[in-house]
Amino acid sequence: MSAMGDVAMTAPVIKAFASKYPETKITLVSRVFFKPLFKEIPNLNFFEVDLKKRHKGILGIYRLSKDLLKLNIDFIADLHYVLRSRILCIFMSSSVQQISQLDKARDEKKELTRETNKTWKPLRSMHLRYADVFSNLGMPLIINKKSNLKKQDINNNMTDVLGNKNDKKWIGIAPFAFYKTKSYPFEKIEKLIELLSANNQYQIILFGGGKDQKTKMDILSDKFTNVYTFCGIISFPDELKLISNLDIMLSMDSANGHFSAMYGVPTVTVWGLTHPYCGFTPFMQPIENSITPDRKIFPQLPNSTHGNKEFEGFEKVWDTIKVETIYDKVVSLLKKSLIIKLFSRDIIYKYLGN
Repeated sequence: MSAMGDVAMTAPVIKAFASKYPETKITLVSRVFFKPLFKEIPNLNFFEVDLKKRHKGILGIYRLSKDLLKLNIDFIADLHYVLRSRILCIFMSSSVQQISQLDKARDEKKELTRETNKTWKPLRSMHLRYADVFSNLGMPLIINKKSNLKKQDINNNMTDVLGNKNDKKWIGIAPFAFYKTKSYPFEKIEKLIELLSANNQYQIILFGGGKDQKTKMDILSDKFTNVYTFCGIISFPDELKLISNLDIMLSMDSANGHFSAMYGVPTVTVWGLTHPYCGFTPFMQPIENSITPDRKIFPQLPNSTHGNKEFEGFEKVWDTIKVETIYDKVVSLLKKSLIIKLFSRDIIYKYLGN
């Protein structure tokens, strides 16, 4: 019920659960804006929580518990584990068979993000921790690439602008994050887009939201002929459809990287003061797709899990991530994807020929 990226990370796990236990009715409690993330998951009922009115405050959480109990809930899988969800579990505890709550590994994250004497090791991914919640209810599941959501059909108005997808590769770029400690500097993003747009084989689509971000994206789309943004033009569900059709996504440590990954789109992430070791790597993406600053120069990194902490001169962290490094990673993954497709096609032709 909070950060969009956290909610998006649950989608492939819940899909895996729904696929393995098709006779189980799932009631997902979240904000109405997040409903499109779970549209294709079978046997799932989306319960729209109203945190502004009916379900606001302690009394509202009590009303929420009563509303949910009317749905004959047997088990609670708390994938959030914050004060609100913990109170909700207390209110419902006497009326359900079992409650399982997320282990956020707060102590481990503190050890990883403290300034000195860090415990330097990758933590268990949040996707696996979500799966653990269901396993603790006696319903274990395995998450893998089969848990990806399916690519969706996009509207004609988008293809009218972008052209035939078979003609050019579609590169998504989400250059912003909630905290500036996670946002690659705009002038470096502009340089990267200049390099990518020089290749007439790419269509570059920018993702973001809000007035300030839209202004910056409009500047880039006006400057380069093969750069586009649909910010403020299409709905969130249509944006998800577009993301599902990308050939690759470049994102900060933010929600858009989780959107693309849950559709199985190769996703490159750029990290600033946070780090993939904290467990927030996009779904099924190899660690090699995470581009991080030089910790030999900045050994205090990561200094937080979510990017909400700064330190003096932190902007220099970005100087250790070269634009050319990001460019090379994106282009190499596009070439790799093309080789895999051609190889697969040759195998099909050979099979049909035999």
